[in-house]
Amino acid sequence: MTPAEVGRYIAYMHTAEPDLRKRIAAIGRKNIGQPYVLNLLGEYPYELHDNLPMFSLQASDCVVFAEHTYAMALSQSWEEFFWMLQRIRYKDGVIGVATRNHYTEVDWNVNNAWLVSDVSALLAGTDAPAYEMKIDRAAFLKMRHNTASSIPVQLSQEAYVAKDRVASVAAQLQDGDLVNVISTRGGKFWASHVGIIVVDANGQRNFLNSAEPQVREESFEAFFARTAAREERNGKNGMKLAGFKFLRLNDHIVVPPAAPQPRPGPPVAVVPKATATVSATAAIKGQAAAIR
Repeated sequence: MTPAEVGRYIAYMHTAEPDLRKRIAAIGRKNIGQPYVLNLLGEYPYELHDNLPMFSLQASDCVVFAEHTYAMALSQSWEEFFWMLQRIRYKDGVIGVATRNHYTEVDWNVNNAWLVSDVSALLAGTDAPAYEMKIDRAAFLKMRHNTASSIPVQLSQEAYVAKDRVASVAAQLQDGDLVNVISTRGGKFWASHVGIIVVDANGQRNFLNSAEPQVREESFEAFFARTAAREERNGKNGMKLAGFKFLRLNDHIVVPPAAPQPRPGPPVAVVPKATATVSATAAIKGQAAAIR
């Protein structure tokens, strides 16, 4: 679809399917078959550290797919969708590489608590497994985006549902719930993939997600099989599936206003190199004349 067509589709879906959960599932399924492309979006033209655009209707990666689906389901026009997308994608809706929700567990999930709530510990029970995270955003931004920041290091402990417990809790999942796939390698755990829960006509809870080569709806059994095949290909040093974090779509969603966007500073006068050289030479001559 073109942006104009998406605008009309969003308005239609808001009326045709008033139930938000079902609308999320319907819009997500509309993208089945969409090509998967990693590292798809950026802040261009708001920031110039890369030339990646702020939205894509032609392709998706896992996060882009989830964000676009939620934003469309919560909106009634193209303009509202574009604003909602930035509200979901950035801390307080402030566009910038430093405010983008880079880390799923401690950025995306936390900054979008108005949209979803982490129910992993509740589902897993009193013996819920957990992992620790050490987040150095300043080092990440410097290394990946050549952006300086003074964000302090953060420590976090994250509960999750072990993969062998998913079948026992699946019936409690609902359309529109968010899924974080938790992987492990070398003793470290992290959310390596995301997607959305959809319920099929038989009541089965499926995983709707964007992964190579395209968006697909699959059972958790099919996802386990696909992951196991990848782990076998990658060998003992590759990442392994540990389990999932599940985040419940909130029943009463109140979208908070975005924080004020920081205004750019005043323009800096740039003196052409040749002019600067002439001016410096004239100044030296003037100083010499004064000494004489």
